[in-house]
Amino acid sequence: MKPVADPLAQFALWLKEAEDREPNDPNAVAVATATKDGVPSVRMCLLKGTDARGFVFYTNLGSRKARELDDNPRAALLFHWKSLKRQVRVEGAVERVSDDEADAYFATRARVSQIGAWASKQSQPLEGRGQLEGRVAAITARFGVGAVPRPSFWSGYRVLPSSIELWEDRPFRLHMRWRYDKVPDGWRVTELYP
Repeated sequence: MKPVADPLAQFALWLKEAEDREPNDPNAVAVATATKDGVPSVRMCLLKGTDARGFVFYTNLGSRKARELDDNPRAALLFHWKSLKRQVRVEGAVERVSDDEADAYFATRARVSQIGAWASKQSQPLEGRGQLEGRVAAITARFGVGAVPRPSFWSGYRVLPSSIELWEDRPFRLHMRWRYDKVPDGWRVTELYP
């Protein structure tokens, strides 16, 4: 692969290939955050959007990742497509998506996922499965057959990439690695040893 001028465009091509060939969740991404003191944590999420600004995922604003992002608004992402033998690393600042963006995405979710967003106190202690099931039943009754609005405690974050690394498996561990660093007029690209 030759280096491309825009790593986001290359990412879009690779994501499309993953959507066609990965058996499960081609949009799965490891999201790494850290406390304001630098204590790291990582978890799997689902990428729900990309554009020229960055990479978007959604969560409960009371979750550990949201609390960490509010205290330390930087994150790292890792996409790993095993069947394609590729990975993409992203690092950058994080911003909250607009209410309009969050509302628009929430409206596309399955109704059971919308109700689940209301019912879950993500990352908080759960006294037993019955407690969660009771909350789901109460929320279901509350909204009946009407529309389920986005809860105020649920939104999204956009990672604004300052660096993106594209990695592709090659024989004999002579892998391809291109690192892109954001500069005022675009991206500076550097090939890295594997």
